[in-house]
Amino acid sequence: MTDPTTRPTATHTAGSVDDRPVRARPRDWAALVVLMLPVLLVSIDNTVLSFALPEISLEFATSGTMLLWIVDSYPLVLAGLLVAMGSFGDRFGRRRMLIVGAIGFGVLSVVAAFAESAGALVASRAALGFFGAMLMPSTLSLLRNIFLDREQRRLALAIWASGFAAGSALGPIVGGFLIEGFGWRSVFLLAVPMLALMLVFTPLLVPESKDPRPGPIDPLSVVLSIATLFPLVLAIKSFATDGVGPVAAIGLAIAALAGIWFVRRQLARPVPMLDVRLFSYAPFSGAVLVNFLAVFSLTGFLYFGAQHLQLVLGLGPVQSGLLLLPGLLVMIAMGLAAVRIVKRVHPRVVVSAALVLSAVGYLLIAVVGNGTSGLALAVAFAVLSAGIGASETLSNDLIVSAVPAEKAGSAAGISETAYEVGAVFGTAVLGSILVSSYRDAIDLPAGLSERQQAISSETLGGAINVAGELPAPLGQALIETARHAFDSGITTTAGIGAVLMVAASYLAWRTLRDAR
Repeated sequence: MTDPTTRPTATHTAGSVDDRPVRARPRDWAALVVLMLPVLLVSIDNTVLSFALPEISLEFATSGTMLLWIVDSYPLVLAGLLVAMGSFGDRFGRRRMLIVGAIGFGVLSVVAAFAESAGALVASRAALGFFGAMLMPSTLSLLRNIFLDREQRRLALAIWASGFAAGSALGPIVGGFLIEGFGWRSVFLLAVPMLALMLVFTPLLVPESKDPRPGPIDPLSVVLSIATLFPLVLAIKSFATDGVGPVAAIGLAIAALAGIWFVRRQLARPVPMLDVRLFSYAPFSGAVLVNFLAVFSLTGFLYFGAQHLQLVLGLGPVQSGLLLLPGLLVMIAMGLAAVRIVKRVHPRVVVSAALVLSAVGYLLIAVVGNGTSGLALAVAFAVLSAGIGASETLSNDLIVSAVPAEKAGSAAGISETAYEVGAVFGTAVLGSILVSSYRDAIDLPAGLSERQQAISSETLGGAINVAGELPAPLGQALIETARHAFDSGITTTAGIGAVLMVAASYLAWRTLRDAR
């Protein structure tokens, strides 16, 4: 007996069933709404955390390195597991993985909300990454199998991608009210009602899908994929934070050995866990790279932008969120507009131009330099967001369209790995550059104890904490020099961000030449 919730699987060559185009039904568009809930959840979580960092920094008196770990522990674990979880979804059922991930994510969100130390928050965020790895590949691969018509799928993917921007727009506003009214802990509880809705409607509206001819389970490939991605991300984060050291060197060595072994194993197996031959197709590799760099750009900007608005300009979380809201709305609009534009303009032209636009956003901050106003930051973010909206939509479409529908989970895992590794690098690399620049630029006034000097030279939040312990004139002098040092670090960081986006635009132009 046929399960009424399932639909036939599309072939890669025609995007159809029995060579007949299959148009989406109203039920399928309703399923899209349900699948956007975990997307909104992840993007809200990332944005809310950026705006909660100043309060977390003040409450736990964290070092600059610990603050980066609070941000990066979640995507670090998630990135290491995405390919494996995408493959498990292909085998065991993508909807099933989505439901299990939602339950675990909800429970761990409550645990994170009641963390009593910075270390406990890092641990709970890392555990969230395990269940988050079940969510994102499942949503993208389910869409690939629900929307079989290419034009409808591109629109669905644009709406799906706009969910990240919508969540980013909703996060600062709702999160701002929560932070001001109930403290930073309340932002983690946002996940609970959203996941409850998803658990109710997913079994009703989302059809189950899996690979009808999965290969045998290959535990060694799973271990090797984790052993490649996790040490690689850890090594680069360690290098960005502490420079060349044993952690970075050992991590890179393990990642290289495991990666080579993983690739050779996939090439030798008749049914590989991940078809690494996909990377020989330049548009696929280029789209993965664009996905990575676009998210790198967004998260890096939000990391320093949220702190500048709150700790330098003295705005509250709600005011800060409202200033960035226009940019996030622009991101949604450009993602949807890209669907129409790409019908008339080649994808590599659209993506390359979009990345240049993101570079201009960074360049505006670098040119303005110290004393960047809230309005200038908002304009720069709107320009950067316009580029991200277009490039993210098209890169996701190119990635999932390059594989047969039954292998969508693996492709989605690659796409989401690029996204999350980009999120890690955006905060780890640009955030570490900012921390290093701050340490070098700050000129501590005389009269501070050794403890106060150490805390003040770590982060701007630490300096503001110490200033509260000092006599008014000395405290004000410390705040002024700390804010100046932070803004000089932003100038350096934004300049590097602009250069990276120009390089990304050139690479997109070269690799997406044959994209369709």
